[in-house]
Amino acid sequence: MMYTSKLPSKWKGTCQEGQEFNSSLCNSKLIGARYFNKGATLTMNSARDTQGHGTHTSSTAAGNYVEGASYFGYADGVARGMAHRARVAMYKVIWDEGRYASDVLAGMDQAVADGVDIISISMGFDGVPLYEDPVAIASFGAMEKEILVSSSAGNGETRGIPLHNGIPWVLTVAAGNFDRTLAASLTLGNSNDEEQQRVIVGRSMFPLDAWVKNETLIYNKTLSKCDSLELLSQAPRAIIVCEDTGFLDFQMRAISSVTNLAGAVFVSKDPSRVEFEFMSCPGVLISATELATVIDYINSSDNPIAAIKFRQTVTGKEVAPSVADYTSRGPSPNCPAVLKPDVMAPGSLVLASWIPNDYTAAVGTSTLLSSEGFNLISGTSMACPHASGVAALLRGAHPEWSHAAIRSAMMTTATELDSSMMPIKDVGRNFTAASPLAMGAGHIVPNLAMDPGLVYDVTPQDYVSLLCSMNFTRNQIMTITRSNMYDCANSSSLDLNYPSFVAFYDKNVTTGAMLTHRFRRVVTNVGDGRTRYEVKVTAPMGTKVAVWPQSLVFGKKNERRDYYVDITYASDGEGMVSHGSIVWVEESGKYNVRSPIVVAPTSGGK
Repeated sequence: MMYTSKLPSKWKGTCQEGQEFNSSLCNSKLIGARYFNKGATLTMNSARDTQGHGTHTSSTAAGNYVEGASYFGYADGVARGMAHRARVAMYKVIWDEGRYASDVLAGMDQAVADGVDIISISMGFDGVPLYEDPVAIASFGAMEKEILVSSSAGNGETRGIPLHNGIPWVLTVAAGNFDRTLAASLTLGNSNDEEQQRVIVGRSMFPLDAWVKNETLIYNKTLSKCDSLELLSQAPRAIIVCEDTGFLDFQMRAISSVTNLAGAVFVSKDPSRVEFEFMSCPGVLISATELATVIDYINSSDNPIAAIKFRQTVTGKEVAPSVADYTSRGPSPNCPAVLKPDVMAPGSLVLASWIPNDYTAAVGTSTLLSSEGFNLISGTSMACPHASGVAALLRGAHPEWSHAAIRSAMMTTATELDSSMMPIKDVGRNFTAASPLAMGAGHIVPNLAMDPGLVYDVTPQDYVSLLCSMNFTRNQIMTITRSNMYDCANSSSLDLNYPSFVAFYDKNVTTGAMLTHRFRRVVTNVGDGRTRYEVKVTAPMGTKVAVWPQSLVFGKKNERRDYYVDITYASDGEGMVSHGSIVWVEESGKYNVRSPIVVAPTSGGK
């Protein structure tokens, strides 16, 4: 919905009053606010945000222009949401005391009834089948109204938890890193003598406008673990170098607890560690390679000194995007036949609005409020509203498109390449080429999604046919659909008309056994009227991919054509995952409609 002074006639929502929240707080931007808490007794009985998460995600999706935004001077500039002219309606279903599935279901149902166009939900339920998942149940009803539901994939990778929201009728969004570094510069040598100094740009989010200048730099094996308050309190005033012990958070707390140290140089193999820890002391994080340079300088100098300058923001220096290490990976445990996640969007250290009464930084034992009302946080919760905002733009540009067409446009125009024109790397897999199980079709490209050429459409009955093939009972299916208008008679297929392909196999199959998966897809021409597409295939390693026909000819806009794909591979006995793609290239080169392919082992299941 586009942002004008007059509310859309279809809007049926309201601004619900409650504790510390009255109806006057809604306006022509925030047009609705409701809360759902039948499941709990609460300390904040209203739609007011007490944690910051809802404020952050909503402003990412649809916040208007704000000049002078920053996080204590980091990432400073003009902030705006992806669909900055869209209206916002908030539905609070999570509380400080916890959450209940019944509240989530009620909140999403109410959003549909109120007349929203897009639902952005940065939360999910782990380890539940579709018929017990309130997001799956509510989003099915939204899908029937052609409302796209955009959801987060989850942050469970480092804990071995697979993605949530692997729901066939929603958009599932993974998180990526982008080319902005929040930095501090470590100067080795006298900062007043440029010819004799060496500068290392490390990472930091220390919030104060400080410059630790020309202090003694020490590296002492007795102190270098930086974990003993007794030893650290006896150290001379200096910048101390701390080894990589794997406990950066503990080291920072220890340094923050003593008053005699001027600052610290921390070391980690994973520079993204600063994304999840307050830099509560004047510190800078460097790599192991850079540590060697620091130690060489200390050992070769009679009077090693250093300086640290904070509040620096570096852009365009790193290859990006990359897959964040925390983002949960597919396959979807409750529906592995549909490749999830769908796309990747920026999720790491996203700057967006924050509630005014919650601290966003710490120095020593003191906490700090955000002076500008913004915060930098990371997660798939932050990636989801980026995609939600793009979906809102697509809905505004193409009101005739279905939810599936919007999702398809975002998927088939996503890029699998980074800024160096090489395959996007996966931080969580030692920077190897990212699999679609980590990033879906790739990183979203909003401008290309506006005009994708071809789209893959899906009807409610198609989803039900998928459920029928998963051996759900009639009651389980009706729990999801909340309707008896669908049935499984002559309609059961795992082959959903989706813009991606996944071929799973049992890794216990005899090594060398040849296996073939056949898929049928139907594409709709939403680009130029009369046109022709040729197929280009990049087969996953160890497979053969056959596509027929190899040409698709369209005589007019909105015409449909179908094609078939055979993916043949031999079981390798090792359970390897490989991936490739199918690209339909329009004859003039204007459109490249790309679908990822994954071949992977699975143990099956719902």
